[in-house]
Amino acid sequence: MFLRSVLPKTLSHRWVSTSTKPWYITTPLFYPNAVPHIGHLYSLVTADLFARYNTLKTPSRPVHFVTGSDEHGFKIQKAALDKGLPPQEFCDTISQQFRRLAEEADVRSTRFVRTSEDKHYAAVEHIWRELDKKGLIYKGSYSGWYSITDECFYTEGQVAYIPEDGETPARTISKETGATVEYSNETNYMFRLSRFREALLEHYTSNPTSIHPQSHHAHLVTTLQAPLEDISISRPQSRLSWGIPVPGDPEHTVYVWFDALIGYLTGIGYPWSDLGTSQGWPVDLQVIGKDIVRFHAVYLPAVLLALNLPLQRRILAHAHWTSSQKKMSKSLGNTTDPFQAIEEFGIDSVRYYLVKVGGRFQDDVDWSHEQLAKHDKELQAVLGNLFMRITSPSITARMSGPIQTEPVGRFSLLMAATRGLPDLVSADMDRMEAANALEKIVDLLRLANKTVTDAAPWKSTPEVARSTHDVCIEALRVSGICLQPFIPLVAGKLLDFLGVSRTERTWSHSQRRSETTPSMLLSLPTNRLFPPKSA
Repeated sequence: MFLRSVLPKTLSHRWVSTSTKPWYITTPLFYPNAVPHIGHLYSLVTADLFARYNTLKTPSRPVHFVTGSDEHGFKIQKAALDKGLPPQEFCDTISQQFRRLAEEADVRSTRFVRTSEDKHYAAVEHIWRELDKKGLIYKGSYSGWYSITDECFYTEGQVAYIPEDGETPARTISKETGATVEYSNETNYMFRLSRFREALLEHYTSNPTSIHPQSHHAHLVTTLQAPLEDISISRPQSRLSWGIPVPGDPEHTVYVWFDALIGYLTGIGYPWSDLGTSQGWPVDLQVIGKDIVRFHAVYLPAVLLALNLPLQRRILAHAHWTSSQKKMSKSLGNTTDPFQAIEEFGIDSVRYYLVKVGGRFQDDVDWSHEQLAKHDKELQAVLGNLFMRITSPSITARMSGPIQTEPVGRFSLLMAATRGLPDLVSADMDRMEAANALEKIVDLLRLANKTVTDAAPWKSTPEVARSTHDVCIEALRVSGICLQPFIPLVAGKLLDFLGVSRTERTWSHSQRRSETTPSMLLSLPTNRLFPPKSA
């Protein structure tokens, strides 16, 4: 009887009509106990990629893109103490670095949520009271394995004992994250997570594409076959003072993960008077790291079910960027400065590398300055070199004959590939295969470069020069439109140079021939897409 009174009669309402809501995407709310690293940039760029893609696909549908900082918890409290700063002042400083990273990465988020802001406090307090009214919160003694690193309790089945190996002492770790855990017993407020196992299992069984990559979905379904234990959602104020006080009981502080997950609701104005459809709820895509799947795929959906709110449509749980095959972390001293990489190579080359190497999201990939430099050269070779070659005076001065709207012979292969590119890229993006999508664009640019080399228009007939130029300009136009989510600054400059109107850069424009003739495109002050590297 209790389950019926708490859960909606059907879960079908989670799929709200897309025609009536904005498209909503989120990154994790980043934990600002230290300055940003490449992993944070990876999440931001991945989310921005899909946000821009959906804007291009459906320009009439607004995109709400929320990122932010998760500013409470013991690690923040300790980091502030170590710096001799009040926690709020410490968060003000570090949080600004995450804002700066988004700006320098050309990430077009629409809202930066800080969990220390008043609006978020109000949302957390509202949800706490709603759950309490439903009988879903109770006070009890909680025993379990606690990780300071993860700020999370783990059950016996979620930890593993690692014996001494000669270099490190014996320890117990979280199976999911590898973080060290210690056994702890304290009196906390508990959330009746156990009541939602069947509903969650039904949801994920019915929606096999709700988590990507599929391996995470399969693991979650297996996990939900076993009972779920109720979970702690507070900590004693004596142990954790930096956080939101539990409504009605200032001796307890709302647990940091519970607090942070509500940030996705805060980001679009919760509490609402309805299901939040006009504000953008449910989330269409949540971009997270693979180590926080449980929080986003079990804990948050259980809270949403309890509130009778639609569940997230899809979760993208990406792998990690590592350094020397180890996850980047401040404690290991192996983080990479994203600001330095952006300054040296430019954000488009960094974005290109992140997506080209990390855009399959399946396996961890190791960050390498040498590989970044290699991909920077690759991008300049396939795109910048093609543009400079095909707009060079040695070709444009030699052209004659009518514009080639239907090239024949050796040029028909490139034109066919150009016309087929948008559908191929779109299919990969819809499957969350961003690296494959980018590779298909690069393949077209390589084919265009080969076409120029084979045709040798600088010494061929004027008719060949015209055909080579026209078909390559069209390949660049279509590639430029498709590249906008990946390398927006360079793609925008390319389309500017080509004379493509800003009203003709949506995905639908990539799927049809440009109304602007190539002969109108070349009043250029310069034809260099990439500035020369500083010494």
